[in-house]
Amino acid sequence: MDWVGMAHAMGTAGQGGAGQQAGSGLAAFAPLILMVVIFYFLLIRPQQKKQKEHRTMLSSLQKGDVVLTQGGLHGRVTGLTDTVVTLEIADKVRVKVQRGYIAAVVSKGEVIE
Repeated sequence: MDWVGMAHAMGTAGQGGAGQQAGSGLAAFAPLILMVVIFYFLLIRPQQKKQKEHRTMLSSLQKGDVVLTQGGLHGRVTGLTDTVVTLEIADKVRVKVQRGYIAAVVSKGEVIE
């Protein structure tokens, strides 16, 4: 038997054989493309926005700001470098924290009580 001739006959048996295959191939990728778009708008884009806001908050830290760390410490910023923030968590008790571990600015210049 001639396998090449048989395969050619099976491939061209339908009307517009190559056109149907290309169209069905594109239709097979449509759900995948839709899922990628949904993941982008529901997961990736909001995460990038949140990271940008966090970087902006970290760059605007100043002495006297009251902050919350990711570990749950509340303290007043008493010193700043590029990578380290010195926090006063009680009278004459200071700790150094990596700048990236500051979760939020609680208040600007207010007294902790």
